[in-house]
Amino acid sequence: MRSPRARRRLVSLSVAVAATCLAVTAAPGASAAGSDSAANVKYVALGDSYAVAPGTREYDNPDDPCRRGPSAYPRLWAQQHPSYTFVEASCSGATTAELTSQQVPQLTADTTLVTIHVGGNDVGFVDVLKNCIFTIEDKDCLAGVEAAKAAATGSLPGALASTYAAVRAKAPKAKVVVVGYPRLYTIGGSCGILGLSDRERTALNSGADTIDSVLADQAAKAGFTFLDPRAAFDPHTICSDGTTWVTSLEWDKINESYHPNKAGHRDGYLPLLNSITG
Repeated sequence: MRSPRARRRLVSLSVAVAATCLAVTAAPGASAAGSDSAANVKYVALGDSYAVAPGTREYDNPDDPCRRGPSAYPRLWAQQHPSYTFVEASCSGATTAELTSQQVPQLTADTTLVTIHVGGNDVGFVDVLKNCIFTIEDKDCLAGVEAAKAAATGSLPGALASTYAAVRAKAPKAKVVVVGYPRLYTIGGSCGILGLSDRERTALNSGADTIDSVLADQAAKAGFTFLDPRAAFDPHTICSDGTTWVTSLEWDKINESYHPNKAGHRDGYLPLLNSITG
């Protein structure tokens, strides 16, 4: 028969064991809560008009020069990943310099994902497109494209390197995805002889290839991931027989032209971004 002291020790030991069991049972819940707290994630979208709404005809505010809207791929990605805090810094017309001075400051040290969609405005690609549209001779269009390609291989690499370094400094732990531009045309496709000639269309495609090559190279040097949209978009470019993902020339809305439409953002860019981020 145990003494009263022995019984008290046994009771104390039983209580301690029970408390330990309760703590072990509660641990998964506590760990999950801690995990949720530790899993604070933040996505910041940086970029030009390809990262916002031109081409979709849907805008938060049509008078806002940044021309943001609900159908752009960064918004769609954020909707699919509601655990992320989302910051939309992108603005139509942005160059690398403007992105660095106006958008990069919105990055913070806790940013976990960044997309960067910029470079076309640095080489004057909008003016190149307008020149091709409004000039009669092929040679004028081709000369403009060659000038843009020269800028892409000449001054753009340094501008991108500086911008990427600024991004890394502000978001040292973030996964950074550099987003490229699609080709615009299917050559010899369903457009026939209307609009631009196939020589002009081919030149514009080569301009996109040159810019994307520079973006991919600078992304690799910075340790970033390059998202190449060309293979996915090619069956859906202007003059293709498939569902078009790029807006063609729209005389009533010149600034809508040659941008991804809603399908381009939803079915083109969004799945590609998901394939990188999971």
